[in-house]
Amino acid sequence: LCTSPNPLHTTHAKHQALDEARSIARRPMAQSLKDEREEIVVRCYLAQGDADRAVAETAGHDNPGMKALSIQAKNTLSPSDANVDAMKTLVADPSSAASATPTLGLAAAHLFLSAGKTSDALSCVASGSFMEHQALALQIYIKIDRIDLAKEQLATLRSTDEDAVLTQLCSAYVDIANGSSTAADAIHHLNTLQEQYGASLALLNCAAVAHMTAGNYAEAEMSLSEAQTEFNGAGDADTLVNTVVCYQHLGKGAAAIDPILSTLKSQFAAHPFVEGLKRVEGALERESIKYKVEAIVA
Repeated sequence: LCTSPNPLHTTHAKHQALDEARSIARRPMAQSLKDEREEIVVRCYLAQGDADRAVAETAGHDNPGMKALSIQAKNTLSPSDANVDAMKTLVADPSSAASATPTLGLAAAHLFLSAGKTSDALSCVASGSFMEHQALALQIYIKIDRIDLAKEQLATLRSTDEDAVLTQLCSAYVDIANGSSTAADAIHHLNTLQEQYGASLALLNCAAVAHMTAGNYAEAEMSLSEAQTEFNGAGDADTLVNTVVCYQHLGKGAAAIDPILSTLKSQFAAHPFVEGLKRVEGALERESIKYKVEAIVA
């Protein structure tokens, strides 16, 4: 399980981006550049998990990107159909089409993905000219098992900037999705990114997935252990899910796995893995009742 290919999440760039955005806050600049700077600041807050601050920063702004970020931040705090409908209305507004930054499409796509509306998410980024749109479209293609389209999108990214962080991340995603035959290439890309930018929670999770795809479960466990000890991975759903999968492959028993599952169920009840697990457990329980044998008292 890998997170979306957003460099603000995947490396430590969010901290640097936030510092740089603050440092140029008082410089004279065109309104379009000012809007982009403000959008980047809010995206950094969202990447840091500070949705309350993101809501505060977007208050009173009229440009489409900030409106979209406001809806996304509110939905992060309290998911609802009303937020989804508000985003659909914003995206459909003809005046939003003139947005000069990638923020509107990205924020809308992320919200739709969180709401399980994959088709709506893809429509926001599939035809985008920004690299971030193309990278997210690639991730969605992998999600819907269209590795062929993901490879085409990767070719587009490489033609734009082969050395960009997004391109390297997406190369790793495609290599993982392609299976064990290319997992080593994914590991190479991810190791290179860690050497250049340092480890992060998302990079370590991706590395763990790549190692598991390659059958290197001990190495995957090491990456997940680092994620937990160095980046508070014990409080991150993806890290916990990947740890469960890794432990299963390593043959670790219920004593190691059950506490993690309990944490997932109690703290991340809305996570797709947990929802799927509950459906399977419920189905098993219903089937088991059919075969229940009542004790006979003599």
